[in-house]
Amino acid sequence: MTIRKRLTSSDSGALLILLALWMLFFWRLFTPIQGDQASLKQGDFSGQFVAFAGYQYQRFASGEVPLWNPYNNGGLPFIADTQAAVFYPPRLATIALANLSGGWNYHALELEMTLHVLAYSIMLYALLRRLTLGRTGSIHAGLVAAVVGGYGGFLAGYPQLQLALLEASIWLPLAVVGLVEASRESRFRWRWLILTGFALGLSWMAGHPQTSWFMTYLLVAFFAYRVYRMRYSWRVLVGGTALFGILAGGMAAVQLLPGIEYLGRTARVDFTYDAKGNGFPFQDLVQFIFPGIVSLFSPLYMGIIGLALAVIALWRRLPGTLFWGITALLALGLSFGANSAMFPALYNLLPGMRFFRGQERAAFLVANSLAILAGLSAAHLADWDWLKDFKATRRIQTGLVILLALCGIVAALVFVGWLGDSETYGDSISAVAFSTIVTALALFALPYLLAQPQSRVRWALLVGLLVFELFTVTMDAPSNYDPLPPGEQLSVTPPPAVAQVLADTDIPFRVDGFRALHDNYGSLYGAMDMRGISPLFLNGPYTIINPGLINPTAWELFAVRYVYTDWMEMPVPSEIVGDGTDRYGTFNIHKLTDARPFAYLVYDVATVANDEAAYALLGQPGFLPRRTVILNQSIDLPLNSDNFGLGEAVVTAFAPEQFTIQVRTPGNAVLSVANPDYPGWEATLDGQPTPILRAYGALAAVGVPEGEHTVMFVYNPFSYRIGAVISLITWGGLAIFVLFVGVNTRRHDASSK
Repeated sequence: MTIRKRLTSSDSGALLILLALWMLFFWRLFTPIQGDQASLKQGDFSGQFVAFAGYQYQRFASGEVPLWNPYNNGGLPFIADTQAAVFYPPRLATIALANLSGGWNYHALELEMTLHVLAYSIMLYALLRRLTLGRTGSIHAGLVAAVVGGYGGFLAGYPQLQLALLEASIWLPLAVVGLVEASRESRFRWRWLILTGFALGLSWMAGHPQTSWFMTYLLVAFFAYRVYRMRYSWRVLVGGTALFGILAGGMAAVQLLPGIEYLGRTARVDFTYDAKGNGFPFQDLVQFIFPGIVSLFSPLYMGIIGLALAVIALWRRLPGTLFWGITALLALGLSFGANSAMFPALYNLLPGMRFFRGQERAAFLVANSLAILAGLSAAHLADWDWLKDFKATRRIQTGLVILLALCGIVAALVFVGWLGDSETYGDSISAVAFSTIVTALALFALPYLLAQPQSRVRWALLVGLLVFELFTVTMDAPSNYDPLPPGEQLSVTPPPAVAQVLADTDIPFRVDGFRALHDNYGSLYGAMDMRGISPLFLNGPYTIINPGLINPTAWELFAVRYVYTDWMEMPVPSEIVGDGTDRYGTFNIHKLTDARPFAYLVYDVATVANDEAAYALLGQPGFLPRRTVILNQSIDLPLNSDNFGLGEAVVTAFAPEQFTIQVRTPGNAVLSVANPDYPGWEATLDGQPTPILRAYGALAAVGVPEGEHTVMFVYNPFSYRIGAVISLITWGGLAIFVLFVGVNTRRHDASSK
């Protein structure tokens, strides 16, 4: 048997192990036994990702591209909302498979999540195999890194619920493989950078820009490190970075360009330094040893075994460990946010830092770096010489003894606290006791392995202990899972209170869905909700909608007809037409007696200088937005306020990206529509382009002359069109390149026989 075949056989066995571990970890999501099934908790996973993906499914299944979403946030550019990940290839595959299997459901996105975890573990395995190529313990390195990275506290924690974060993060190992292979030989191999660009492009398409931003900086730094180590010219660094950067940007341009356009117009643009500086408190460092004590999630936890291996790699100064050690340290410092001095220093120096909040997400880099270090350490230990490295073995034992003593002291202190207050210390004593037991087992297992590092049985024991440790903490964690089948977690069929409103066919109209709908479920059920939880909310609509849960001004401007609330009486005339229950209790369905139509003719104008002046005028007592439209610019048409209430505007056709309004007016008027003013919307009056005016600091309007007219609004953003062209060219070029490489490889193999 050739070396190549032996390696292939070993890799096949390792991949089968990873597959088996994956099936074990997620077995409650896979089992056909309904009583044993579990599902991901409701929250951001259901309210953001399942809801938005359901909207994607509905539109794509109808052969339409979901550019605009009228069902949440008062209307938003769906293609530009990063977490929607409209064209992310794995999401498109999920949608296609769901369509073939009968329709969209909660479980479809759960399966997408699990497959990303499997893909990550395999890619991390491949990375360590390439980093330790030719080493005796290369297989062990790959397995250890894959288990630590795939099932440690980070990836097995809240990223499973924050799906965009998970899906953006998993492509890092594949991107690094491209850089490693490109710089493996004395002659730089440019074509491997295509792999890096491909992986980075997928990350940017997955919908969590902060994670992809972290990844981009890491890849540039690692590339610079490899160029320095291999003594390549600086031109290689500049040209290579440009190559994989352009490829990644080109792949994702169809989403990136609309996203960049959107970001500057969202409420997030006003976030201050204080709002962006949140991160881990320093006490979260105990997560490295004791998971689940100081917070619900433990993203810094990688297991006692994994942590010990990572420390050994740094202590022994193995090749490549300096880079990953520094990366872990810097990322850990950044994860504290404004609690440490690193964030304010980088806030003013590092391009892009000002756009993101939640600096604890830098734990993504910490987890990856430590997993790689643990893998490098495993390869090193496979060549351990007990006699030659006797002193080093004793030092490892001493370190573990010290850690065991520390755990014992903490366990004793917590036990004393538990005797006095069992309710407060109940969870803590369990976590501390478990870490103490695992440390004691590690004190036995590591020296046992080092005494005979070529033994497969001893390696199986160590990896088994690592799996036992991590799976005990992270598998089926109550922070992530409920003991419910996914069909009971969330139904894609509208609940009765929502179905009752959807039965009103006099569309379009909006609802206030803080109760009954919640989150982004308007998108899932096709109910036009003025509210939503998408983190990117257009600034104008956000300013008007957000001031209060009972907000008659927002109801008026956004054409709200139904309000879900527990109030019996409203500040405006209404009729209770139904009731229901939700997560907060009982509620009523109020139908507003005089709800403003989606399209309305106004015959008086107040001109203001900017949006802030518009909001101030809206807030004045006695101001009637139905009588007077607030515009940010003057209008050439002379108006007569005596025509109030005489005109008529009827929506004759309505779709997310296009609606038509028939207008009949006795005099010049301003047609106000309850649709956000946003770049990409175009209006025509009787087939001729007409300018869109900004009304009330948030919404759209057009001037219409006396008579009967047809007004059409169409969403056709240039940012999407140019981005789509760039992405099509990039993906097409990538396909041609892969085909070219495949043909050449076949010819080479044929000629060598």
